[in-house]
Amino acid sequence: MDGRIVQVKIHPAIGVARIGNSDEAPFIGPESPDQEPGEPGSYKDASGAIRRQAARFRVYGYNAAGEVVRELKPGDSGVSEIRWTVHLANKKAAWYQFHVPLDIPEGKTLAATQYARRNADVAGADRRKLVIDPGSRTVRGSAAEAQKFDTGKIMGKAVYLGEISTRSDGRLLVLGGRGNSASYKNKPITGVANNDTWYDDVADGPVTAKVSIDGRELTASPAWVVVGPPDYAPGVKSVRTLYDLLFDVFVEAGSLTRPQTISFADHIEPILRRFSELQWVNHGFATQFGRQGPNFFLDPALRKRLSDPSERNRELRRQMYVALRDYGRDGKSPLPWPWLYGDAMAGKPNSVRQHIKLSPVQDWMLQRWADGAFEAEPLRHPRPVADEAPVAEQPGLLDRAALEHCAAEAFHPGCEVTWPIRHTTMFAEPFRILHRAPGTSEPDFGPTLTPQEAAVKNGPLYAQGPGDLTRWMAAPWQADTASCRSGYEVVANLGPRYSPYLPTFWPAHVPNHVLKAEDFETVNTPPSDGDDSAREKAFERRATWLRGLNGNMNQQRAQMIKDWPKLGIVEVREYTVGDGKFPDRIQVESHPGAPLDEAMNTANLVNLQVPEAGSAVLAAAAGTWPEERPEPETVEAEHVARAVSEAAEATGYSEEEIAAGYLERLDPFHDAL
Repeated sequence: MDGRIVQVKIHPAIGVARIGNSDEAPFIGPESPDQEPGEPGSYKDASGAIRRQAARFRVYGYNAAGEVVRELKPGDSGVSEIRWTVHLANKKAAWYQFHVPLDIPEGKTLAATQYARRNADVAGADRRKLVIDPGSRTVRGSAAEAQKFDTGKIMGKAVYLGEISTRSDGRLLVLGGRGNSASYKNKPITGVANNDTWYDDVADGPVTAKVSIDGRELTASPAWVVVGPPDYAPGVKSVRTLYDLLFDVFVEAGSLTRPQTISFADHIEPILRRFSELQWVNHGFATQFGRQGPNFFLDPALRKRLSDPSERNRELRRQMYVALRDYGRDGKSPLPWPWLYGDAMAGKPNSVRQHIKLSPVQDWMLQRWADGAFEAEPLRHPRPVADEAPVAEQPGLLDRAALEHCAAEAFHPGCEVTWPIRHTTMFAEPFRILHRAPGTSEPDFGPTLTPQEAAVKNGPLYAQGPGDLTRWMAAPWQADTASCRSGYEVVANLGPRYSPYLPTFWPAHVPNHVLKAEDFETVNTPPSDGDDSAREKAFERRATWLRGLNGNMNQQRAQMIKDWPKLGIVEVREYTVGDGKFPDRIQVESHPGAPLDEAMNTANLVNLQVPEAGSAVLAAAAGTWPEERPEPETVEAEHVARAVSEAAEATGYSEEEIAAGYLERLDPFHDAL
């Protein structure tokens, strides 16, 4: 192989950092799709604070044939310096409202006011005061240097967005904010995604590098960093990850190709495994796809049949494939797999996009599997540690790992990024964001941004600048995360076919129902009398993850602003009894902080949308509630109390188990009042 380096690239192409409130050392985000999650205690410090996740970037040299030669490090093989530059910003408060993605048919049906800017009362040059932009920071890879993003302001108030640093190996670490969210006017939380005057400290922006090698200075193909909320279940992956989505985008664009040979171990089992791994974060998935469930794909006997390409097991494979959602066949039915909400989810389903389906590439691979056109054995070697992989594989592992631990749809709006990411115009090449030239201003799109205006040439779906990926997300993120639950329904639709567990939003990152630490201790203690009934009961019991939030939906979202670090992290624990009666690895909620740990297990189990309260909530948020009427909070509380009482009577759940309120996200096609 030609060892002369003519091009350098940064990997991962998109790195993901996550906020945390701990002052102790961060942990490095996943760097291989095969990497095991951290040990218990890795994600929180001894005080219960959440550690920040760092995004780590490296530079690789390529030869003229596009082959990876080696990772470049200062002082190694002619490399004298790597100068890293990062520019983080947060533009949420200055961007447009989110209701549904603008690139789906439902995006064209919103009311005119729903295309408007956030904080529309801030006009002219003052709108620049809504952008938290501390500028770029540069550090050298040849020395241990650090720089903070601490000079950005919103309406004159300083907001810390994170920091960058280098270590002796020349690699770059990017850290995000501390999870601080507030209103610059001390206004209350009034909704899920568009809380005027509110800001948070997530961010995103370009990562660039200049490498001095053999007397030359090479500019690296740049990368991007996204700072997101915590991943509260770092050992669980979504059925359809952000990597799956983007791989499909690039296959459709012709820049990547589908796998030539389908392997059960490499291509099929990972999808099926994710269904079963969701047992640790959603009780509905636990019942169907978890241990002893009818479709527990990790059961050795079932796996043996599913991995057999012979005609003997063809009908079993076909039935599994047929169970997956097809919009043309299934319409708005909630029954096909996967049981996850989609881009156009609404309290009253009016679209096939009420639920997601697998990506076209995933569907194609599963169809081939159903037909028996696959190999049973793996085609690739697992690489749990990226540094131990052959150097040619390392860039791909880094790119994939960062994205595979992020959520794709429902882009409602999502966890880390949202719907613009699925447009090829956003990319210079697969997985590498197209950068806006430094110093180049984005056009002013005016007081509204319609679907047609969003898609214009060189518009917001093309070259990106600092803060452009996260600006579409909820403001603040805690309001959305506190609302990412399961089994949303209105009183009129409650009945014998209602499940509080399904469908769900993003349980792989925002859990719904978890196995408590004390129940795990019961499971992991052998009975003295040989009776396993108590252990079985403890294993099957699940607690609502958000059980410690109190009040109506807006009150709970407001509490989330303060209590987000107290929520438990779902961690992998070893089952040590050794009798084979329970899984060898069990994912368990860490102990929540007080007073969340005192809540009853099933508090907030039932999630109730109260559309009757919408007029009051929306008018209060817009400042248009008539003075002669009772306070909008009073009107909302009356509607919520009535709905909770009716729901308790209809379902048999206690009022303490029911969370209720108006969620504009579940009523996306409303007109502002």
